[in-house]
Amino acid sequence: MLALVAVVLLIATACPLLSAFYVPGVTPKAYHSNDRVPLLVNKIVSENTQLPFAYGDLPFVCTPKDGVKRTWLNLGEVLRGDRLMSSDYELIVGRNTQCEQLCTVTVSEHDADEAKRLVQEEYRVEWIVDNLPGATVLKYNASSETSTALLPYFPLGQVKGDQVFLNNHVTLQLLYQSAQGDQRYIVGFEVYPASYADPSSCDKAAAAPMKQIGTGKTSITYTYSVIWKEATDITWATRWDRYLQIFESHIHWYSISNSLVITMFLTGIVAMIMLRTLRRDISSYNSSTDEDVEALDEDSIGWKLCHGDVFRPPKFTLLLAPLLGSGVQCLVMVAGTIVLSTFGLLNPSFRGGLVSYGIAFYVLAGSVAGFASARMYKVLKGQQWFRNALMTATLIPSILFVVLFILNLFVWGQQSSSAIPFGTFFALIAMWFGVSTPLVFAGAVFGARRPIIDHPVRTHQIPRQIPDQPWYLELHISMLVGGLMPFAVIFIELFFIFKSIWSDQYYYMFGFLTLVFLILVLTTVEIAIVITYFSLCSEDYRWWWKSFAVSAASGVYVFLYSIFYYFTRLKVTGFVPAIVYFGHSLMICMVYGLCMGTIGFFATFFFIRKIYAAIKVD
Repeated sequence: MLALVAVVLLIATACPLLSAFYVPGVTPKAYHSNDRVPLLVNKIVSENTQLPFAYGDLPFVCTPKDGVKRTWLNLGEVLRGDRLMSSDYELIVGRNTQCEQLCTVTVSEHDADEAKRLVQEEYRVEWIVDNLPGATVLKYNASSETSTALLPYFPLGQVKGDQVFLNNHVTLQLLYQSAQGDQRYIVGFEVYPASYADPSSCDKAAAAPMKQIGTGKTSITYTYSVIWKEATDITWATRWDRYLQIFESHIHWYSISNSLVITMFLTGIVAMIMLRTLRRDISSYNSSTDEDVEALDEDSIGWKLCHGDVFRPPKFTLLLAPLLGSGVQCLVMVAGTIVLSTFGLLNPSFRGGLVSYGIAFYVLAGSVAGFASARMYKVLKGQQWFRNALMTATLIPSILFVVLFILNLFVWGQQSSSAIPFGTFFALIAMWFGVSTPLVFAGAVFGARRPIIDHPVRTHQIPRQIPDQPWYLELHISMLVGGLMPFAVIFIELFFIFKSIWSDQYYYMFGFLTLVFLILVLTTVEIAIVITYFSLCSEDYRWWWKSFAVSAASGVYVFLYSIFYYFTRLKVTGFVPAIVYFGHSLMICMVYGLCMGTIGFFATFFFIRKIYAAIKVD
């Protein structure tokens, strides 16, 4: 526990430094006077539908005169629905423009209705300049001072009563930092949208009629203004800080405090078991004769009477070992991405980096999964090592792939940009069967050739009869309690994670996330050990599956929380958006439950080996 507190203090001290640490997705690019800066249009998103659409493919917006040029995207960007395309907006360094006309689009009745629907569903636009998203400036009060933060999007239109207006004018304000000579670095990209019925009204201070979208065929003229402004308090290294403001840090600290209280309570229980009860039991057991052992209280020696059965292999070993191997693989993925993110290597400036590196970690961790699965399968007296390796390589990925494929069919039917293209699907399958699966088999071969792990006690040939168990040690009750405690540790931080995922906001509180993850791991370990110890004291030696299920049960709570979040926090309407939300939530909870189940199982495995190695058995 002291080690955990030390880690907490270390990361808490580093949190302010991490917020300002910036590792860009690209190297700084210097511009000179009269250089043209490209503006890339990306996508439109909405909390109400969870279905993004490519902005450049919308039928009521301007398309480049020379044709659309699509930008190369990494795997993470494709999976998150990004679709970067060129535009005809002329951004010339140092040149301000006023009310420049971009194009006039004649929109059919169907396309006008589509534009109206998107505005009513509160879609927001994402543009990119020099790797910075076009931002809406948000003013808020902090310590009696007015500060600003940036939201990485701007609204597609406005709704006033029964009238719908399309934002057909944007004022683009670009902030720059002067360097040596004529060099300038872009440090800010702010977008101020407006709606004008008359294109010539955009340069007038007086209020002008807005561009209303009605029914029938209509004509839309798009205009823009550009303002270049030198920034005195923003540098290129800190230009993302305004996007990454932490508004509710006190709530995160409350979450950490709540998690620590729960963990300290469990640590006290485990310490009592390990230092008091177990030491007393082992001492009395080792100093007693066989007759004395029989005369001891069964409640006190129950776990010791199971020594001849505690390492008896359970049923369905060909399922347990692959689950544990896949759990280790997912743990490597989660831990790797959290570590890189904590040190600023996977920040929001590297769009899609978190997903790309997560997939890379998962694929490369196939060797670790195969090794862990083969080792445990050997412990479980399994003989079909090839089938075990095949199950490890295909079981969990197949389930996730089927769910993802079904979701993609629904999304593809809506023509959303989040629909995974055929080429990307082929690439994922190629990484699965071409990289991950061979690594699983390589790790399995290496693990199968390792010497078997010897148990500290021998297993009897005839299984011991298990007495009737107390109601509170039944599997479903143990899962109910065992899953609740880890969930109680993370549920506050879980709100911010869900908010970032489903509200299309940046999550950059990886210092807090690391603390919560460490506390979660410790809590899962302790609750698995406590419940297993009580079961053994009741002479129930069937701990293999129970330790995994009790630890994985918190994933059920996370899924139940996702249902609660859907009905209380989101305004999602429609069948397909609901399917997308719950489908992705299900996959997240499966991976989470698999990780926690694996942690609880191995913690229990080493705990049992430790306590049974301490007793004398003839």
